[in-house]
Amino acid sequence: MNLDLAIVIVSWNVRGLLEACLTSVYESLKSSNLRGEVWVVDNASTDGSAELVRERFPQARLMANETNVGFAAANNQALRGMGFTSAGPHELPRYVLLLNPDTEVLGDALATMVRFLDGNPQAGVAGAKLLYPDGRLQHSAFAFPTLAQAFLDFFPLHHRLLDSRLNGRYPCRLYERGAPFPIDHPLGAALMARREAIQEVGLLDERFFIYCEEIDWCLRMKKAGWGIYCVPRAEVVHHEAKSTRQVRGEMFVALWKSRYLLFEKHYGRFYQWAVRRIVRLGLRAEMRRTLAAYERGEISEAELESCLAAYRTVAEIMTTNSKDLSNLGLPIR
Repeated sequence: MNLDLAIVIVSWNVRGLLEACLTSVYESLKSSNLRGEVWVVDNASTDGSAELVRERFPQARLMANETNVGFAAANNQALRGMGFTSAGPHELPRYVLLLNPDTEVLGDALATMVRFLDGNPQAGVAGAKLLYPDGRLQHSAFAFPTLAQAFLDFFPLHHRLLDSRLNGRYPCRLYERGAPFPIDHPLGAALMARREAIQEVGLLDERFFIYCEEIDWCLRMKKAGWGIYCVPRAEVVHHEAKSTRQVRGEMFVALWKSRYLLFEKHYGRFYQWAVRRIVRLGLRAEMRRTLAAYERGEISEAELESCLAAYRTVAEIMTTNSKDLSNLGLPIR
């Protein structure tokens, strides 16, 4: 009998959070009528994450990598393990949930998302409503990237603009109403995709080491005619960026490397020309702010050098053909 839901969790050095995540997932599955299974792909953690899964959650399907292959590639490992790219008939799960290890599923969130997709066959993707650990709303639905968003990344003119549609955010009242609403893409921290949509558009693009892979996936699904929604009654706590915060400089580079690839893949030449100029102006502003912080004694010399090195690498990315981006490797690999 086919599974209703397969949950894929890609982990990297967040052992305690991974334990809480898996506990919440199994509790949510137990309280539902869903036939589900959990796949954990560990990207060469050194904190005993893989051992934790083996000992505490032996029912999970564990894939322990010897190197950090990145978020997209690790998710694809699990998807291939389910049979999404194999020839011949397979009992594929009806839905797949990509779930970050720094999340905790609340109540019947899993069943709520499945019920929504069951009732809306044109929907290819559903995202949960994310909450900070203190219960505050965390934006979890976004518009596809625009030049305004790129500008506000470097020049946050006013806090209200950061939470506005100009910056790709949907109004808080839409979450508060509780009814599902159409969006461009959810945050990849809790993204549920329909089997048929995955089969039509293919797996995640592994050129995205981390960041933007879910945007690319949703762009491809929208182009194929699938709807994408946020389901606010499905609530998930997100301990934001606990893995990536361990390597801030590398992640700043990874973010812009992925964005540049996304822009070359889906956007026109004018957009690419304009965003390069915005980023160059923004990097100069960031350098000035970082130097001022160093002079005030707010950051160390080592932190200063790390930031400046990241800015220089991003500036190089902006002048590099996407085919040559693999030459700008990431230390965490």
